[in-house]
Amino acid sequence: MAQSVVEVMEDAKGMAQENLLANGVDLTSFVTHFEWDMAKYPAKQPLVSVVDTVAKQLAQIETDLKSRMASYNTLKTNLENLERKSMGNLFTRTLSDIVSKEDFVLDSEYLITLLVIVPKQSYTQWQKTYESLSDMVVPRSTKLIAEDNEGGLFTVTLFRKVIDDFKTKAKENKFTVREYYYDEKEIKREREEMSRLLSDKKQQYQTSCVALKKGSSTFRDHKVKVTPLGSPDRPAAGQSDRERESEGEGEGPLLRWLKVNFSEAFIAWIHIKALRVFVESVLRYGLPVNFQAVLLQPKKSSTKRLREVLNSVFRHLDQVAAASILDASVEIPGLQLNNQDYFPYVYFHIDLNLLD
Repeated sequence: MAQSVVEVMEDAKGMAQENLLANGVDLTSFVTHFEWDMAKYPAKQPLVSVVDTVAKQLAQIETDLKSRMASYNTLKTNLENLERKSMGNLFTRTLSDIVSKEDFVLDSEYLITLLVIVPKQSYTQWQKTYESLSDMVVPRSTKLIAEDNEGGLFTVTLFRKVIDDFKTKAKENKFTVREYYYDEKEIKREREEMSRLLSDKKQQYQTSCVALKKGSSTFRDHKVKVTPLGSPDRPAAGQSDRERESEGEGEGPLLRWLKVNFSEAFIAWIHIKALRVFVESVLRYGLPVNFQAVLLQPKKSSTKRLREVLNSVFRHLDQVAAASILDASVEIPGLQLNNQDYFPYVYFHIDLNLLD
């Protein structure tokens, strides 16, 4: 449950511990001020009924957790797959967020616009030679629309029947024709899909998200920044989400569910620990019930030494148990977040009748 909170909070995972509370208080306070919840787990019920109630509660939480986190991970994977398309250079990344309708000659029976990747050191050569790479290239039809660290993306318009010849000549001159045909419906579908995934992640899971502006790139920061040229309204493909307009923050249903049910699971867990101490004490000391449960917080490195000291000090209370390798005390493992341990405690119990 705690790990799921960390995963869902993503960039804010450093604040995860603040969200891991039990009954509205921090975990240490809850454990050190523990009181049995009579309303939820009536003490008058048989112990087996109490345990059954806890088991059913936790089984339902576990089932719901698996289902909710599976949905979250599916959404996250789909979103990452779309974002991954924006990674890399002009040879591999999607161009949908770079090009615009105005960059192409569309719906022409004879003409077509190609996209050509030109190395930066060859810009001058391209400008001088592109019109003569093949017959029927439209003069002065080239335009630089984007560039990255390695080169630039140029448009060029020519007659359809010389496409193959132009590609061959371009390759000979180390110009790469990028296979891309402008499809407004496909671009719209891709943007709508990204918008839907971001919206779902915001509304259902994350603590905050960013607005998807019409025509904008929706991808995270990447090592390669591609800068569109010639259209001031067109955002950079490598633009950070942080640079875009953000919407209001608020907890999504998944994070709220995790916080509530982490608390429920933790409370149930500590009740099981207390129940175990009670049962072990009755089995060891018998009836009537007359013992005191004590909570100690040793340093992590001192736990073994503490057990040895307790065994030595109270050996006379139960010679059989002291000689046994079985230890009736109950250790509550610490929760690790950010390489820190929280609430490592040890319960032990002593018979008050034998303390004279």
